[in-house]
Amino acid sequence: MILYLHGFLSSPQSFKAQMMAVRMHKLMRGHQWICPQLPLSPTASIIDVKRLLVGIAWDDLTLVGSSLGGFYATYLAEYFGCRAVLLNPVTQPYRDLGKWLGEQQLWHGGRTIVFEPHHLDELCALEVPVITNPERYYLIATTGDETLNYRDMVEKYSRAKLTLIEGSDHGISDFSKYLDDVLKFAGVYNITPEF
Repeated sequence: MILYLHGFLSSPQSFKAQMMAVRMHKLMRGHQWICPQLPLSPTASIIDVKRLLVGIAWDDLTLVGSSLGGFYATYLAEYFGCRAVLLNPVTQPYRDLGKWLGEQQLWHGGRTIVFEPHHLDELCALEVPVITNPERYYLIATTGDETLNYRDMVEKYSRAKLTLIEGSDHGISDFSKYLDDVLKFAGVYNITPEF
């Protein structure tokens, strides 16, 4: 089972989520794919994901988190003891998202949200200072991330499996090159490479 957690202001319509969904369906594993729309509240996001995962075998679960979703995936991987793939994860969102307080336009759907100081407090409560069992983590970070400093990611997940991409961007626009590696880490085998 793969559960994808999108980033701040994003949605299940993000190109990485859509690319993974298509690939899972082509591999006849669409039934093992979940990508919920996360609420604005970090606390509510974690509660919703925990509800979604009731009855799931944790050793068969891989969380894939992009940006803020990577922060959530870290908290949840520690909580459940499952695997996590982190795609340019924010490591200190209570610091990095402070500049986004106020009304913000969502990337998909045309709606706006209001990001408030109490949301930053909720993020503080979810911090994992040090990961346990780093072999459960796979970090994909890009040196060209225009939003976050990749060095923070590499430091926090220093003993995890790492793919460091020279250049690229925060959204990992060349994600298709790394998709099969993500799926293999998640336990999806017998993948025929796509060209």
